[in-house]
Amino acid sequence: MANVVMREKVVIVGGGVAGLTTALLLRRANELRVTGGSGSLTLFSNAWIALEALGVAHKLTSVYKPFKRGQVTNVSTGVTQEVLLTTDEGYLQLVPRSVNRRALLEALLEELPADTIRYSSRLRSIEKTETRNDADSFGVIIHLEDGTTIHTKGVMVVRSVVAKWLRHKAPVYSGRYAVRGLGVFPEGHGLKHEVQQFVAEEVIQHAYMPSSSWGPPQFTKPWDLLFGNDAMHPMTPDLGQGGCSALEDAVVLGRHMGNSYIRNGGTLSQEDLEVEIGMYVKERRFRTAGLITGSYISGWIQQGDSGAGIISSLRVVGWLTKFLRDSVFYRFSFCGLVGLTSSGN
Repeated sequence: MANVVMREKVVIVGGGVAGLTTALLLRRANELRVTGGSGSLTLFSNAWIALEALGVAHKLTSVYKPFKRGQVTNVSTGVTQEVLLTTDEGYLQLVPRSVNRRALLEALLEELPADTIRYSSRLRSIEKTETRNDADSFGVIIHLEDGTTIHTKGVMVVRSVVAKWLRHKAPVYSGRYAVRGLGVFPEGHGLKHEVQQFVAEEVIQHAYMPSSSWGPPQFTKPWDLLFGNDAMHPMTPDLGQGGCSALEDAVVLGRHMGNSYIRNGGTLSQEDLEVEIGMYVKERRFRTAGLITGSYISGWIQQGDSGAGIISSLRVVGWLTKFLRDSVFYRFSFCGLVGLTSSGN
């Protein structure tokens, strides 16, 4: 394929949840490109607040039912702990929903101009060049595997390839493994529409292996955080905040980028962007560190009946789940998003 050279103000590498959300928030910038592309995921109240700010929540809430309660069951003893997922406090009425990841991406894609997305474009390398601090300066060159070269002023960090380029520390092993499986019920499963969690290794024995996968959950140490998306701050899945946090990242980053864009009359100033990105990182660091820590502790505490032998009481597991949800997750679920939603910006 012949080499193609392009010039864009901003390039977002990665067409997943965070990449498309960031693109949508920056859609007023005429020169914007997203490169790359992307089961299901559960979105909690903070994610729905972000989607409301984007104006796309209604596309999904009309299709996917909310979860009103959940159950944690010890398979060995049969003891069950019930966890309520609803509350009457304002925005927290936006209870969790499991959505198809593709449906979420399509809802975001529909809001973007047709020429914004560049499909099947794998990133090969990134290089930084000497640049002048003016409106015509392009300081980053992106090379794609199809031979395309893109000169840009800035790259939004939403892929691990970019993280490696930035010398971001690799995630660490959490000390345990996670198994994902798919149950097929042609005649319907007859289960209630609730979140159900089973604490025991024996669950694996009943999994349908052709549709199952397993791997070690990884996470970033809270003091090694950098920028946005799960590639930058991977966390264990115990609080279900990977995709939710990515949406938060994109909304908050978009707010800071938008401030710079408006202040400079519709142009991107490198010096001003550096200030706004610094403010974004400062704003997100504490929030993300709390989610990473809470997720890790939640998973650690659940290992009691699976061989760790540290805490085996299901009552303690239920108490900790409630504590993390109410004191760590719900307490900070707004995270700069409510003002954005209520103001309509």
